Amino acid sequence: MKKLVPHTPVPVNMLQDIHANLINFPIRFREKVCEECSWSIPTFYRKMRGVDKPAEGDKKMIPALSNAEKEKIMAVLDEAFQELHTYSEQYRKKPR
Repeated sequence: MKKLVPHTPVPVNMLQDIHANLINFPIRFREKVCEECSWSIPTFYRKMRGVDKPAEGDKKMIPALSNAEKEKIMAVLDEAFQELHTYSEQYRKKPR
């Protein structure tokens, strides 16, 4: 299992802090999806490898993810990006 890069209370510099935050992003995303969908980490990766399959003798497709799972994943993604944007605000220049 990957471990998060430790977040230093006083970053050495902006680039290092942002880089550490970006490295941790996929780990936080995975953990939040697992929590929201009640999946284990192996289930997350199994679902990630899944593809839509055609039903036998039918023109219908069997989706790899349910609509509820897709909606929850997108909600987690939106939340994760918003957190990243909010975090990066500390480095933006404030108008005078």
